[in-house]
This record gives sequence, structure tokens and C-alpha cells, in this order.
Amino acid sequence: MRRIRTALIGCGKVGSAHAQALATLEESELVGFCDVDPDRAGAFASRFGGRPFIDVDAMLARSGAEAVIIATPHPLHTAPAIRAAQAGVHVLVEKPMAASLADCDAMLAAARDHAIRLGVISQRRWYEPVVRMRAAIRDGKIGRPVLGTFVMYSWRDPSYYRSDPWRGRWDSEGGGVLVNQSPHMLDLLTWLMDDRVEEVAGYWANLNHPTVEVEDTAVAVLRFQRGGLGSIVTSLAQRPGIHTKVHIHGSNGASLGVETDRGATFIAGVSGVSEPPLNDLWTIPGEEDRLVAFQAEDRARFAGVDATVHYHALQIRDFLRAILDDRPPAVSGEDGRRVVELFQAIYRSNQERRSIRLPIE
Repeated sequence: MRRIRTALIGCGKVGSAHAQALATLEESELVGFCDVDPDRAGAFASRFGGRPFIDVDAMLARSGAEAVIIATPHPLHTAPAIRAAQAGVHVLVEKPMAASLADCDAMLAAARDHAIRLGVISQRRWYEPVVRMRAAIRDGKIGRPVLGTFVMYSWRDPSYYRSDPWRGRWDSEGGGVLVNQSPHMLDLLTWLMDDRVEEVAGYWANLNHPTVEVEDTAVAVLRFQRGGLGSIVTSLAQRPGIHTKVHIHGSNGASLGVETDRGATFIAGVSGVSEPPLNDLWTIPGEEDRLVAFQAEDRARFAGVDATVHYHALQIRDFLRAILDDRPPAVSGEDGRRVVELFQAIYRSNQERRSIRLPIE
């Protein structure tokens, strides 16, 4: 198998997970690391191989990279993504793709104009209980998905917001729990419903984080194009964190669910995935008694992997193979844009005190 020359832009917290994942993949040959801090770029290069850089253009010109992962803070995704595309280099961007639709569209336009692959990280799609749900839905075992719910009761303490100067501010982060902690589950909800959102009504509030500007809690109701309904409750206001779940209910009355996170969602580079993701609901006729076996299987598998890195590696492998096979990646730039459009619609609904129809400008 030909190896893709890969490079990483952003040698911070989540960048460490990506570097470790890339180092395990036979499809990857690490050739460069770029960070504004030369010590961090140098430390990554010393550990994983490749050359350190402090300038994106220099890395693109001198490293020979064919694909880059952008693991900078999300307000800084757009410029390096466009520069990489202009250099003919494929781009995989950490979530969220951006905070604004304008930035998403600029990245998508650059990818189209320069014929490169653009993907967005959503590694929870590779969780075994999520894969199991997707297969059952695709096989028609719940009929048609008609109701989807996403609930996150999590927590972030003041030290989290102090850890980076851009956190917790509208002008630099672009939002709070909807932008930073929710994109994975917003993606799962719409992907598992296998439909596009048509209309959104939502509200947000800051319930118990007085030192930051942005929301720590949001709620929304959704209507999908084929008539299905959905609801979102996402919050960082439950100390120390309870759970995160996505449930899908079908037209034949059967229901499927996954608990993606127990307690507070993990913080890349600070905490790890300490509890296995598990199916917590499975009422497909004739399969109701399989839930215990599914959970035992997934607990055993979880014990044998570093989940903080493993699922990133599965998605990165898919992206590199998409380049080799000349096909779209499993999570495309368009998928990433849909998540941004959804949380922007919730913000607009709260601001204008009305439901918002999608697509929005």
C-alpha cells in the first residue's frame, strides 16, 4: 500500500491525539508538524518524526505533505485549510469545521476549486454501538426514523475556560456549548436520523458560568424534511457531569440508543475517555434481549484500546484511504457544514424569537 505523506497543523491538546493516531497507521508517513510555538512543533517532530515548522506555507512548500490534519483551535481552521487546498493538499479539519457558515463555504469552495478532499472529524461515528445503530437503521429494523433526541448533561469548570484565552468569548470562540462540545452529537443525531433538518426553534442561556460570555446550555426542537421530529438538550451546567445520549425511535415503534459519554465529556489533552460508549436502548422486535450481550462485547473491546486515540485513528484511516481510492471521505466537508448550520440556526432562533427554516443564508 502506498503511504500518504501527512502533516499536522496545531501541536496542542487535540493535536497530540492526532499525532499518536497518525503514528499507528500504515497508510501514513508523517513528514511535518506546524505550530506557532517552535518548541511544541519541535517536540512533536522529535517524538513522531518529520520536520518542525512555524509557518504553514513553509511546511506546505518544503515537507512534501499530501494531506494535513488541522488541529488548531477552531477559530483558526479556515486560513490554513484554504492555503493547503491552494497547494493541492488534502485537508481533514477538527470539529467544529468553523464557527460561521461563511468560513465553511470558503473552505468548501477552495476544496472544489483545487480538487482536494475535505473532511471533518467526527470520530464518534466509529464507536461500535453507533455503528450498530446505523446498520440496524439502514436495514430497516426500526422502520423509518421518526424521532431523534440528543441529551448532554456535562460540566466545565472555570479552569477550563482559563486554559486558553480564546475560550468563552463570542468574538473569539463564536459560541459555547453548541459550538465546542455539541458538534459530535449534532452530527450523530442527523446522521442516524438519515435526514436533513428543515426547521429549528431553540433557546440558549448561561445558567451557572458567570465568568464567561457564551452559553453553557441550549435547547431546541427540530423538524426534518421527511416529517421526523427531534429534540436537543445540551448543557455544561451539571457538576460533575452525568451523561451524553443519542436515541432514535422508529415508525414501527422500535427504539435504539447510545450513551456516548458517561459523566462529563472528555477534554482532549487533559482527560481521556474513561468509560466505554454503550448501547443503552435496543427494542427491535426479536432483538430486545441482545442489549446485555452488546454491552459486554463493547466493554471488553474498550479495555483493549486507548479510546482517546483509537477512534481518531479509525476516522483518519478512512480519510487517507479515501485519498488513495479517489472517493469522498465518510465525514465530508458538507457534513461538517450541516452541523455549523444547525447550531447557527439555534442561535438565530433565540435571537429572533422565531423558528428558522433551513437552509439559512
